[in-house]
Amino acid sequence: MVAQRLFLAFLAQHDDGAWQRAVERLERAMHPVDRAATRVWFHLFPLRLQDAVHRSAHPEALLRYLRVQGAWDLAEQRDTSHWFLFGHRYWAEVCAAVRDYAARATPPASLDLAAQVHEVADGVATQLRLDASWLIGITAVAMRTLQQVGLSDAPARPAPESLIGAPLTDPARIVAQRGTVSSGWLDRFRSGPRQWTITFDERRADGLFPLIDTQHLTTAAALDTRDYRASDARCSEGPIPVQCRSCSCGTCRVGVIAGAEHLSAVEPRERSTIASLGYLDSHETHPVIRLACMAEARGPVTLVVPPWNGQIGTRLDRALKGRVELPANGDPT
Repeated sequence: MVAQRLFLAFLAQHDDGAWQRAVERLERAMHPVDRAATRVWFHLFPLRLQDAVHRSAHPEALLRYLRVQGAWDLAEQRDTSHWFLFGHRYWAEVCAAVRDYAARATPPASLDLAAQVHEVADGVATQLRLDASWLIGITAVAMRTLQQVGLSDAPARPAPESLIGAPLTDPARIVAQRGTVSSGWLDRFRSGPRQWTITFDERRADGLFPLIDTQHLTTAAALDTRDYRASDARCSEGPIPVQCRSCSCGTCRVGVIAGAEHLSAVEPRERSTIASLGYLDSHETHPVIRLACMAEARGPVTLVVPPWNGQIGTRLDRALKGRVELPANGDPT
């Protein structure tokens, strides 16, 4: 128990920025299947929000002020939040290894966070006779989950099909499939604009919708008239939540795990909005977090629809600095 407390104290020294830097270093050793997916996961479950809510005297008022909608709490989905990582299928084994690593009496070989993720991933890879590059992303997620909300005592091992409709076990095949899906080979013989397939949920064989070349993601998604609202009240027009359509509310943010290069480059207006909302802190032209109302597609794209949305940038800064009254009842001012 003493060793575990020491390890948790070590993890507690790392905020969202420190984790982002560690993940950037780890990317070079990750298999391409999980590079973008790992970065998306870290954007979707920020320590900053979890800490602010847990420390708030009026957490519900704070969440209302931040306009948070959906399942934001990692504790309620600690074993499922990372379903879109290929490494997710090894979650049970990775969790066991992280718990053992945290509890061991011998000190780590390095106090570098990325090096410790490497060490655990290498150990699981040796045990399972796998390529360690498959496990680095999910190991980083497990360590961060331990820090943020703790790990489940006995997480069930997910089925391989939990990542993608077809039971693909070769990550290279998944990368290839994500990059080549279109509306059909007959497209090349059709007149008119080309169409692309946008995949929004790889767990479902029907988790996709067609998009006409250069359409915005939200425009194409709205043409999917299936009833998504029954399972997610945020989805009033297709599978992507949307409200303002004017690049201001952040409701339509999506994670891009493949095909980011097929989306239009981020323009200053979108960059400014997603930065003020707390979703982006990089200067990439094709980042992994986008506002679907602003992103036009010119090729196949694989998305993750976040389980929640809210405004956790400027608004959260104001709340943390005490510039907002958060009454137990009523609307914050």
